[in-house]
Amino acid sequence: MQLASRVGALTPSSTLAITAKAKELKAQGKDVIGLGAGEPDSNTPQHIIDAAVKSMNEGFTKYTPSGGLPDLKKEIAAKLRRDQGLEYKLNEIIVTNGAKHGLYTLFQVLLNDGDEVIIPIPYWVSYPEQVKLAGGNPVYAEGLEQNNFKITPEQLEEKITSKTRAVIINSPSNPTGMVYSREELEALGKVCLEHGILIISDEIYEKLIYGTTQHISIAEISDELKEHTIIINGVSKSHSMTGWRIGYAAGNSKIINAMTDLASHSTSNPTTPAQYATIAAYAESQDAVETMRKAFEERLEIIHAKLNEIPGFTCIKPQGAFYLFPNAIEAARMSGCKDVDEFAEVLLTEANVAVVPGSGFGAPDYMRLSYATSLDQLEEAISRIHQFVKNRA
Repeated sequence: MQLASRVGALTPSSTLAITAKAKELKAQGKDVIGLGAGEPDSNTPQHIIDAAVKSMNEGFTKYTPSGGLPDLKKEIAAKLRRDQGLEYKLNEIIVTNGAKHGLYTLFQVLLNDGDEVIIPIPYWVSYPEQVKLAGGNPVYAEGLEQNNFKITPEQLEEKITSKTRAVIINSPSNPTGMVYSREELEALGKVCLEHGILIISDEIYEKLIYGTTQHISIAEISDELKEHTIIINGVSKSHSMTGWRIGYAAGNSKIINAMTDLASHSTSNPTTPAQYATIAAYAESQDAVETMRKAFEERLEIIHAKLNEIPGFTCIKPQGAFYLFPNAIEAARMSGCKDVDEFAEVLLTEANVAVVPGSGFGAPDYMRLSYATSLDQLEEAISRIHQFVKNRA
């Protein structure tokens, strides 16, 4: 049976693939520590679960408007006003089946065949694939390690052509955990405004920020930048609700309306009880969010130092999210591996530690390690990697 050519061009998600392989080995009785998953290890806060149960018991189990419950849109608008000082009308917000679906739908309504989207490297694995599925072409700008993996205005300007429709800014970044400052965003925004380029601001990790770093949305810098920005966000990371699949997009009403029309023919609506759960997530106590953030920060302080003690590893300290993104090419070569992809494979099969090679993020000399697991497990995993490299060197 012949499949569509668009499917043949896809690269499977490396993060999901490594997680599946780790689970397979665990099922075989192997003591595998998985550092590949991109989700918090704590359960969804109880008051959020209770809100979903309450909604179901009260009969709220039917279709909702395709763009999401009006009451949930009101809470999202209130959240954006509270956290970013931004004002959005309800027709400027769409609730989606996770932030990933928000991005997918956005690209589908935005891009024509051959349109270009500038994607900074390292990138989240699904950005290029979603652009390609919409008929667009990903254009890469490399965020260098010496600039904390962030692109400069000069790099952005260099990549712009007559076909450029948008640029993606992911801050805090998956996989690097780096955060763009207000000054950096202002400089990038100036270039985008000069060329009339849409800014896609992926802010899914905004609540997971460490030290003195602050999260700034590029949309809050000026009214003009707000008009040229689509914010993508959700509750998956901030409220440990990855499986609930609720995200949102906020921005220009023409784009949001087109996304809503497309959703009406694809998903009908986001899951109804999950929407009621998200109302509680935004409207009620945020204490659990801060508790989780503090736990990640405590792990980061310990694990980052230990990782840099491993021969052949160098790692910039991230400012947000819950990933470490070390350069591991020297460690790979010291261990007799030709590249980091092979190194990650042998770490899984011989050291029983699952990490994600950086090739999936456009940075083949690096690897991503999630610290969204217990400190004991993290310390044991780092110890296994350290011992493996030491024995191989």
